[in-house]
Amino acid sequence: MTAVWPMSRFPELKKAACWLTGSVLVASVAMAAESPKPAGYYGYGEPASAEQIAGWDIDVRPDGKGLPPGSGSVEDGEYLYQEQCAECHGSFGEGEGRFPVLAGGEGSLQDARPQKTVGSYWKYTSTLWDYIHRAMPFARPASLSDDEVYAVTAYVLYLNELVEDDFVLSQQNLTDIHLPNEANFIADQRPDVRNKRCMKKCRDPQAIVIKSQAPQYVPQPIALVARPQASAGLEVYQRSCALCHDNGTGGAPTLGDTSDWSARIGQGVDTLYAHAINGFQGGSGMMPAKGGYMQLSDDEVKSAVDHMMEQSR
Repeated sequence: MTAVWPMSRFPELKKAACWLTGSVLVASVAMAAESPKPAGYYGYGEPASAEQIAGWDIDVRPDGKGLPPGSGSVEDGEYLYQEQCAECHGSFGEGEGRFPVLAGGEGSLQDARPQKTVGSYWKYTSTLWDYIHRAMPFARPASLSDDEVYAVTAYVLYLNELVEDDFVLSQQNLTDIHLPNEANFIADQRPDVRNKRCMKKCRDPQAIVIKSQAPQYVPQPIALVARPQASAGLEVYQRSCALCHDNGTGGAPTLGDTSDWSARIGQGVDTLYAHAINGFQGGSGMMPAKGGYMQLSDDEVKSAVDHMMEQSR
């Protein structure tokens, strides 16, 4: 514990404190003069290295800056698309289930339910390349090589009838491809305003009555006790697991394929539970924690594992 002495009772301490304070101040001024700090420096952290900056500097601009060298043909892109993308987006970009439609929708933007696709709505071809590069395929984002990204991008452009079937997309010609809706994007022309609060003749908060209010949404967990485990597991599987396990996407063991499941089941149910809940990197692919659906409870994930094992023995 540090003792605090009243200066009024000990004037000699006051003199000493003033002397020390002055010395520290002089020393601080001298140090500042010797090594000035840049504006905005707060005394912590360190400048980012060139390697750190390069790790984050992965965006691609509409003018092509940021595109890596490479190329890919529509023909190669079709094979890759059918293998990596059709499961979600349909063989012709029509979309499966609630996954995005990629092609079509031209002239629908003024409809009550516009169809916003690459051909009908998107602005820049560079955005398509960048999104595939960063986030696709769904089960293994950023796993495609640069040439493969060029090829898949070329095929999506072909699905939207923007290039021919023998087209080869590359770093040199990507910015030559202009999407149909590019000209309809304009800068926001509304002026910036800064209104002053008048704070006069304000209504009494107690006199304000809420006429209606939307009920708060409370997600309901699957009732594992109220219905059979197999039924609950099937529901979780269909909602959160079928995307990969129906067809072995990303190296996932296919539901019902005993050759895929026998060795895994042999590891024991506790190991399968742990891999499904916490994630696992295997020899044929990667299992994200809870399949990427982190809102699932551990019991829900276990019920899905039970369902898959039962169907794959």
